Amino acid sequence: MAIFAAEKIIHRGGVILTLSDSDGYVYDKDGIDLEKIAWVKHLKTVRRGRISEYADQFGAEFHAGERPWSVPCSVALPCATQNEISLEDAKTLLANGCMAVSEGANMPTVIGGIEAFLEAKILFGPSKAANAGGVGMSGMEMSQNAGRRAWGQDELQTLLRKIMDGVHKSCHESGLEAGGYCNYVRGANVAGFRKVADAMLAFGVV
Repeated sequence: MAIFAAEKIIHRGGVILTLSDSDGYVYDKDGIDLEKIAWVKHLKTVRRGRISEYADQFGAEFHAGERPWSVPCSVALPCATQNEISLEDAKTLLANGCMAVSEGANMPTVIGGIEAFLEAKILFGPSKAANAGGVGMSGMEMSQNAGRRAWGQDELQTLLRKIMDGVHKSCHESGLEAGGYCNYVRGANVAGFRKVADAMLAFGVV
C-alpha cells in the first residue's frame, strides 16, 4: 500500500522522505523519486528484502526499530498496521507542522491520536473513508470476474477515482462544521450509518 501511495504523491508533485517496515524506517533527505520507488517495489515484491537495504543502496539513513513520525513533514500516510501512530506520535507530527494525515491502513492511529488531530483541526482522513479504495477495487474485481471481462489500467483508475470522489462527497456533506472545518471522522460515521440504514429500510428489515 505504501509503495503505491508514494507513487501517487510523486505524480502529484510531492516529495517522499521516508519509507518503513517492521524493522525500522529509512530517511532520504534527497527525496525518494520514482526510480527509487521502483527499486523498493522490486525489493519488496520480488526479493522479499528489508527496507534497511535501501539505506545501503542510496546512502540514506536507517533508523532501526523506530517509526518515521518524528521526521518533520506536511503530510503523513500511515499505510501499514493498526495502532502505528500513538498519541505521542500524533503530538510530534503536529509539533513538526504536519497539516494532513490520511490513513492507508485499517485503524493505524490510536483514539488519542485521532482526537489530537481533530482538536488541532488538521485534515484527517480516517481509514474507513481514505482506505476505501481497496474495498472498491475488490468490488471491481468481482464485477470483472462475473462479467468475464477485463478493464485496462486507465479505466480502472477512472472508476476508482469516481468511487473515491463519491466517498469524499458523502463524508464532506455529513462532516462539515461551522467555520468550514470538515470532521471527516464524523462524516464517515454518519455517511456509513445512513447507507446501512437506507439499505435496511429498502429491504424492509426495519
